Amino acid sequence: MPPRQLILSLYGLYAREEGNWLSVASLIALMADLGTDSAAVRSSVSRLKRRGVLEAARRDAQAGYALSTDTLEMLREGDHRIWSRPRATVADGWLVLVFSVPESERERRHALRSLLSRLGFGTAAPGVWVAPATLHDETVQALDRDGLTAYTELFRGDYLGAGEVAARVGEWWDLPALTALYSEFIGAYRPVARRRSALSPGAAFAAYVPMLTAWRRLPYLDPGLPLEHLPRDWPGVEAAELFTSLDSRLREGAHEHAHAILHA
Repeated sequence: MPPRQLILSLYGLYAREEGNWLSVASLIALMADLGTDSAAVRSSVSRLKRRGVLEAARRDAQAGYALSTDTLEMLREGDHRIWSRPRATVADGWLVLVFSVPESERERRHALRSLLSRLGFGTAAPGVWVAPATLHDETVQALDRDGLTAYTELFRGDYLGAGEVAARVGEWWDLPALTALYSEFIGAYRPVARRRSALSPGAAFAAYVPMLTAWRRLPYLDPGLPLEHLPRDWPGVEAAELFTSLDSRLREGAHEHAHAILHA
């Protein structure tokens, strides 16, 4: 797992409780407990800083980093998906987004496609993207935040085309890839859930942060598609139940371990 992904999880979990800041020393100590050495941490932090995810900040004469304003907003939006993760129903209908970007603003087209992919939209046709209508508010906020609203039009309704909706969903989203990712998550973390003995705070931390990091992207790749349109025994259901169980079991111990380091 790339260290930068673990670092972002640490900031999302613990830095926001500490006034949006972690010292370099604390970050290195936390990452050491996740099996990452200081050189890899410093290299990853440098990349995150160049990408505008982290910003250097000193507090009480200590070097450290804070999340940028845009990253804080993205994490706030992500909290809802990661921990609530609403599942759409057939009755919710579909959100259809059509965009047109002038050739002279090609970089905006790339930014728009990247944003829609990150939100979990599927591609129905060139320039036509579709998602469960439950994503409307989140989509509008993200488009406004990134200055992309003017290039888009949004519609809400039902699918009236030929053929079964389930077949179209299989074309709009890469369901085999999603199935593989869910199965990988289940295979990696089901053994943790089956452990009967209580985990120490350090062990809970070492299991929880990678587990959350592995889970974070899945609610975006699968934006809560209606189960009626998905294959039978969709592994996303078992994976979501597993995440909820592990989150409940490991969160408190991981929090205890992290804050013991942050306040040492």
